[in-house]
Amino acid sequence: MNNMDANKTTRPLNARPLDKIDTLASMKLPRNIHLVPLDFYECNGVTYSIRPGFYDINGATAIPGGVNFTVHSHGATSVALVLFRSGEEEPYGEIPFPEPYKIGNMYSMIVFKLDIADFEYAYRVDGPYDPRKGLIFDRSKYLLDPYAKAVTGQREWGEKQPGAQQYKARVVRDDFDWGNFHAPLIPTEDLVIYELHVRGFTMDPSSGVSCPGTFEGLREKIPYLKELGVNAVELMPIFEFDEMQDYREKDGQKLYNYWGYSTVSFFAPNTSYSASTEHNREGNELKRLIRELNENGIEVYLDVVFNHTAEGNEQGPFFSFKGFDNNIYYLLTPDGYYYNFSGCGNTLNCNHPIVHQMILDCLRYWVTTYRIDGFRFDLASILGRNEDGSPMEKPPLLQSLAFDPILGNVKLIAEAWDAGGLYQVGSFPSWNRWAEWNGKYRDDMRCYIKGDPGATQIAAQRITGSRDIYDAHGRKDASVNFITCHDGFTMYDLFAYNDKHNERNAWDNSDGCWNNYSWNCGAEGETDDPSVNQLRERMIRNAFALLMCSRGIPMFLAGDEFCNTQFGNNNAYCQDNITSWLDWRRLEKYRDMFGFFRTMIAFRKAHRVVRTDLSGGTMGFPDVSFHGVTPWHQGDFGRDEHYLGVMFAGYERNRGSQVVYVASNAYWEPLRVTLPELPLSMHWELEVNTWEAEQHPCRFEQRSFEIGGRSVMIFVGK
Repeated sequence: MNNMDANKTTRPLNARPLDKIDTLASMKLPRNIHLVPLDFYECNGVTYSIRPGFYDINGATAIPGGVNFTVHSHGATSVALVLFRSGEEEPYGEIPFPEPYKIGNMYSMIVFKLDIADFEYAYRVDGPYDPRKGLIFDRSKYLLDPYAKAVTGQREWGEKQPGAQQYKARVVRDDFDWGNFHAPLIPTEDLVIYELHVRGFTMDPSSGVSCPGTFEGLREKIPYLKELGVNAVELMPIFEFDEMQDYREKDGQKLYNYWGYSTVSFFAPNTSYSASTEHNREGNELKRLIRELNENGIEVYLDVVFNHTAEGNEQGPFFSFKGFDNNIYYLLTPDGYYYNFSGCGNTLNCNHPIVHQMILDCLRYWVTTYRIDGFRFDLASILGRNEDGSPMEKPPLLQSLAFDPILGNVKLIAEAWDAGGLYQVGSFPSWNRWAEWNGKYRDDMRCYIKGDPGATQIAAQRITGSRDIYDAHGRKDASVNFITCHDGFTMYDLFAYNDKHNERNAWDNSDGCWNNYSWNCGAEGETDDPSVNQLRERMIRNAFALLMCSRGIPMFLAGDEFCNTQFGNNNAYCQDNITSWLDWRRLEKYRDMFGFFRTMIAFRKAHRVVRTDLSGGTMGFPDVSFHGVTPWHQGDFGRDEHYLGVMFAGYERNRGSQVVYVASNAYWEPLRVTLPELPLSMHWELEVNTWEAEQHPCRFEQRSFEIGGRSVMIFVGK
């Protein structure tokens, strides 16, 4: 690199920036634009023609006749563009940004006659070195463009050398044809969210797809998703990440950064999730997946990780943000060390104006270029921390995202806590725009379903939209209700294990949550006892029936519908194997369970009164009422303590009165229950009974009925 510097010569520079109007608001340049080279730069016998570029187009953008490179750094003294032949580790050229090409802290340059198919690029940035002030500029490092649209060298999963990755970027040509595209724009109250891992969803051969573990493999499963009935998929991280980070081997088992919660590049899709090589068109396979999901009435949400990056702490790698402006991109202690509210080594300084703008630019990019319908923000409470780490009352970033016009129809979902102890479920700054993963719903419903004493009253609140949490803030449809997600037990494991079994993670079972509010139904793990297995399946049906009959936005984990298991592992973040992959053979084994999930999703869609308040009630019934084994009286002692009856009532102009009664018995023995009395013109019909694997709706002539131990029955007024 030093020899290369010595051989560089440059001609006098007298260029002026291009007129800003040439950038166009859409960033789509006209075909007839005439850009004249104004300077020349000679490097190793090659002469490059250059001129100042478009300062308000971040990243590298192909334009007629060349490529526009724009990057910024507040503390840098110089920046150089480094060019590589595709697949090579040593550069073939380096072009410093001339000083006249800098406006403020922005460096922008057009390099002419670059063939985007023939090069990759990075930057070298020079500046002061004072770690106690957070300044660690090092021009010996090749830095990945923070706005890179594609990252090279990541194509093959698991084949990179651990800890030796040198990140470079590639220019992407955005020419995907969206056709006559229309976003589904599903009302929040109508959503049923299905959380999945792109690789794990189809990686096992039992998936039967032609391109396992890829966006294309997921696209092949769209008919399955439609049959199940979900209308939104939430994809675990698909931003470029390094699966080799913290790579280890344990007893011959390869342990990867499988989940992907450690971002390398916020603007680039994970190329290892594409079935084919998309040279300079990275992302087209993902766009095709999104378009076809949307065409089939399924929205697409991304699980995004803006709370930290893969650069870690002082011992972590140095490949991008540390080299551009370490003291801006990260929250630092007064002596220059990294705050770790993420539990992953560093914390992104989200409310610094530079980082704030980058996150906003990123989300806008995914919405306009990939047509994403929503975002789930991992450890979102970090997004509300100030530069000293303290929580802010009105975080500028969260407010900006709530009111941004491009994000106006996009669903915003917060994981309203972080690893630093900030827990904001119910109090996350929302401006009535943000929804939240309701961790209290998960915990309280688990306790109630397995029969814990004293859990019934709080379960009533959770089923009816957690009004105790959200009503005080005037928030509607803010609760994303879930009993399972990627982090923790699957639905099957929730009723098959009392304890976590994470030994294969190579941390001596010390990782993962200790308190799972689970119950093994009498045997730890797999068993041949038919009574235990029958009970487990009934408990799953109970959990899903109550989830589908709860106000708020329901979400469940892919594979729960056919009893997928992680063998008791509740923190399978490193398991790139059948532990985390879906075992589609279980779909045949548990076909009845799949049918039940499909039935309950359809039931929720058919009865809007379960999903939302309809005119405050009907026929003298309030919108929501709670009942014990005797109508209008909720039990509070003995076996009655475990019984909960919830009745929803409302009126729609086109459909008339709607009444749904959910009877839930968490007690281990049958109970005799009396239904509320309906008007003479109506009768009760039993539509769901979790005591049975198959559902057979029937007219119910009597008001009194027996509900089996640990079961749920759902009645509809007809």
